[in-house]
Amino acid sequence: LMSLAYLDPGNLESDLQSGAYTGYSLLWVLLLCTIGGLILQILAARLAVVTGRDLAQTCRAGYPRPLSLLLWMMTELAIIAADIQEVVGTGIALKVLFGWPLWVGSLATGVDTFTFLLIHYLGKRFLEAFIFALISMLMICYLVNFFFMPPSASDFFSGFTFGCPDYATVQLVGTVGAVIMPHNLYLHSGICKQRVCDKGDQEHVRQANKYTAVDSAAALAISFLINAALVSTFATGFFSTTCAEASDGPFACVPGGDPSVSCTTGTGTVGQCGEIGLGQAGNSLHRLFGNHGDTGRRMFALGLLAAGQASTMTGTMAGQYVMEGFLEWRIPLFLRTLITRLLSLGPAVAVAVYTSTSPNLNNRVDQWINVLQSVQLPFALLPVLHFNSDSQLMGKFALRRRYRVVCWILALIVIAVNVFLVAQYAHSDSVFTRVAVALFFVVYLTLIGCTVW
Repeated sequence: LMSLAYLDPGNLESDLQSGAYTGYSLLWVLLLCTIGGLILQILAARLAVVTGRDLAQTCRAGYPRPLSLLLWMMTELAIIAADIQEVVGTGIALKVLFGWPLWVGSLATGVDTFTFLLIHYLGKRFLEAFIFALISMLMICYLVNFFFMPPSASDFFSGFTFGCPDYATVQLVGTVGAVIMPHNLYLHSGICKQRVCDKGDQEHVRQANKYTAVDSAAALAISFLINAALVSTFATGFFSTTCAEASDGPFACVPGGDPSVSCTTGTGTVGQCGEIGLGQAGNSLHRLFGNHGDTGRRMFALGLLAAGQASTMTGTMAGQYVMEGFLEWRIPLFLRTLITRLLSLGPAVAVAVYTSTSPNLNNRVDQWINVLQSVQLPFALLPVLHFNSDSQLMGKFALRRRYRVVCWILALIVIAVNVFLVAQYAHSDSVFTRVAVALFFVVYLTLIGCTVW
């Protein structure tokens, strides 16, 4: 369940754009982000196992009421934003598979989530088996496409050498924002809170922490394999240095695009420099794979459909833990789903309608949502580190000094990435815009300080 936040439609789009725009050069970033995410997931789980309270409940008890309410609102915003990506992503999958208009697929996705909630009431093990089946479908689909056009070993493993070309800087920062979802830390701690563990037996607690860490590592290893396969497929098929270094780039070498800039990929495919995203990926793979084109297009759509449906369900569960923990407000799961869907379906359908006249609009919306998720991340990350470092709360299981240093360095890197990301996207010569951005950073850093002290 926890690993699905690393495989949602927003992540998949980030993967394919990373491969198509920058080749294999950022695979090391994907690996480090996954490892960083694993560290945070383990800490969120430790907090729940040791204290018996999930992250939202701990924030409510450990922070002043105004701050905990602000954290709740920001987390809800992150969940709704991720839900928009999931609804639109699933709508794109239905369009590729059945030819439905994007807005029809988005509406259908908003409704069919309630049918999947029935699975939740069949029991936790049944739900986990169903999620495992969806992840297996994702892995099969994207590995099939990977082997349709496998890269050379030297090209693939060159992506794990540290380095970043000039044209890949913004994509690198965007990858950090796309990989780790803030609400997923609340989900994981909520799930692990339900684990049976004798809190009075330190050895039992230690074993529970160990096996939770092993469980998390195995899950994220699978998610990394799927993400890396998708990056590789689009790097092999659509990366061109000409397009990457083009003015206002980087771009991918795809059918269509800017006719003034022609290009050739590493496979010898001739195309033109242009943008690529979830909406264009299926048809681009169809042309790339030749005789296997229709299979490749359907494999991509089936994987996207599985990602959208599974991550929608886990997003709803995360919202349940967040609402119950911060507000102590228990509502039925179907009502929680209805509230989330009503808030996210309008923007999702609006994006779907306007995409028909502006094909790249969906790509831009996804990019901005990834920026939003990245900006929100410290407000889940810092409470996790803060409470795990509290010896009064965690007792002998509080983080040791050397681990605290590593984790706080990770937190500072994420905050620095956010500052760069917002400055990049909000760059303007307007005095008003610069003042607004400066005020944003003052408020942002102040709130960050409040979660730590």
